[in-house]
Amino acid sequence: MSKRRALITGITGQDGSYLADFLLEQGYEVIGMVRRTSTINFARIHHIQDKITLVSGDLLDQGSILAILQEYKPQEIYNLAAQSFVPASWKQPVFTGEVTALGVTRMLEGIRTVNPEIRFYQASSSEMFGKVQEVPQKESTPFYPRSPYGVAKVYGHWITVNYRESYDLFACSGILFNHESPRRGLEFVTRKITYNVAKIKLGLSQQLALGNLDSKRDWGFAGDYVRAMWLMLQQDSPDDYVVGTGETHSVEELCETAFSYLGLDWHDYVIQDPRFMRPAEVDLLVSDPGKARRVLGWEPDVSFTELIQMMVDADLATLKKEHNL
Repeated sequence: MSKRRALITGITGQDGSYLADFLLEQGYEVIGMVRRTSTINFARIHHIQDKITLVSGDLLDQGSILAILQEYKPQEIYNLAAQSFVPASWKQPVFTGEVTALGVTRMLEGIRTVNPEIRFYQASSSEMFGKVQEVPQKESTPFYPRSPYGVAKVYGHWITVNYRESYDLFACSGILFNHESPRRGLEFVTRKITYNVAKIKLGLSQQLALGNLDSKRDWGFAGDYVRAMWLMLQQDSPDDYVVGTGETHSVEELCETAFSYLGLDWHDYVIQDPRFMRPAEVDLLVSDPGKARRVLGWEPDVSFTELIQMMVDADLATLKKEHNL
């Protein structure tokens, strides 16, 4: 029997790299779609680059998507590519809409045209809930996005539902709450904190500037969440699922966890900087992952404290290597 073949957009990102790891372990042939740019960063997939096939394509370019689907004939597609940094979506709202919203339509049109049997996963986001209408948030909670990114993700989510219902495609959306790892970009608050805690501990920095310390999120480990993506495409029928831990923690609590792990008091180092405040803040995101647990049998393995400590350890190791400490 031939291997199952999966296409991952956004394979060079945090989620894409963990999903590629996971699918390789399941015996898949993995195709990764990457944009042609002069500064492609393969750091997150360097350890598996000889085991996967990278192909040039772009969610802005319908032709490239059709060509990839026709040539590589994937049975599963995981659409993880997006302009996914929320603050940047205010500076580049049109680009964010083109990639994060219309990019989903281009991929679904490609599936409908080339092979409607392909199973499709869309990376939806807890940012779609934004100004939350109920706590905790579940699949039926109304969306109220508070950023151009959140608005674009709502479009991507509903166009996935629309194609599923209109063309009988096996198309699922995973509404994933915040998920982090040592592979998270430095611009995201979790990694910004763990990296700077490590720098401060090693004497390479004296302070850390942050925005809203009261903001609360449902943070889990990205490696756990890619397993939920795969499980969605293994079901008998397509559906949408909220994926999260069901716990909420504030940015202040994150600071406390990271700093105290290295024997430091965060009050001595953290300052609040208005530059990092959002124009429209999302104050409280917390998931109700009951359906994912019930239907998919999915549970997160890594706790909040374990996640932050894992990230701090990884950043310490990286910085020591970089600075020969």
